[in-house]
Amino acid sequence: MKHSTAAAPGGIAVTEPDPGSGHATVRGRRVSWFRGHATAVICVVAVLAVAAVFAITRLSSGPSRTAAVEPVRYLGVYERSVPASYAGIDQFGRTIGKQPDLAPYYSSWGEPFAIAFAAAAAQHGAAPLVQINPAHVQLAAIAAGRYDGYLRQFANAVRSYRHRVIIGFGHEPNGNWFPWGYSHATAQSFVAAWRHIVTVFRAQGASNVTWLWTINIVDITGGIEPPAPWWPGSSYVNWVGIDGYYYKPSWTFAPLFGPTIKAVRALTRDPILISETAAGDADQPTKITNLFAGTRAYGLLGFIWFNVDKEENWQVTSPRAVAAFRRGVTAYQRPGP
Repeated sequence: MKHSTAAAPGGIAVTEPDPGSGHATVRGRRVSWFRGHATAVICVVAVLAVAAVFAITRLSSGPSRTAAVEPVRYLGVYERSVPASYAGIDQFGRTIGKQPDLAPYYSSWGEPFAIAFAAAAAQHGAAPLVQINPAHVQLAAIAAGRYDGYLRQFANAVRSYRHRVIIGFGHEPNGNWFPWGYSHATAQSFVAAWRHIVTVFRAQGASNVTWLWTINIVDITGGIEPPAPWWPGSSYVNWVGIDGYYYKPSWTFAPLFGPTIKAVRALTRDPILISETAAGDADQPTKITNLFAGTRAYGLLGFIWFNVDKEENWQVTSPRAVAAFRRGVTAYQRPGP
């Protein structure tokens, strides 16, 4: 994710996991770009989600004022060790008193489905969330079917897994920092590649996939465009992900995510997930509370916390931050009012 301005504050996104997971090269290139543009930080994420049928009927371009406010249903976290190890996610769950429901990891193009990680997620009651990133491949080649062998192999592995898998492709295309994004590739080629991937998976019978289309929060002054040109269409998307971070103490949920939620609502009523978010350790207790409250007020699926210590410390370690998460989890587990 990219740092946003006051008009629509935002964060920086991560396409690749940390060194040791096979994605260090692309991740390092992105960090260098952010430093060169006065953006601080690598991403920190955590995922939450609420039942899809419930969300479809309640999601709006602003906080719900008519329906009863429901607790957040799903919570997820990104840890540096994934997908090589599930231990970090398990430890996060122990710390906050609730095992995450979604377990995200980032996968380079050509890498197979991380079945061992997915199996560990299932044992912990979580669904794996895979962001497939086409860093070294042409979108037109994907759409033309040149990589169908890889896609069929991936789809067959996901189908054989049998449990739900959330899959995204080329996240944050409305930003200009990834090779598949704005100013590097056309929106038309992105849409064509997305639709082709979904079509191949469906042809292989991978009906256990939830397709997550992920955008960055909008900020046209900072090179983050409105998402409409990259929209693949409701027939090819199940959930919408929005990435954004609390970079200043003054930033709150509504100005951070509200404008982008409104832009999404002009395209679709699909459920929305805050798919990457976090706050620095100094502001964490307040921002965690605000994050739970905003997610509930807008009727969203939930959020993903990026629990990594990089240029800022996004890890939830202080007693006050842990307590804030535990309070949010209590509401998360409680039936609606």
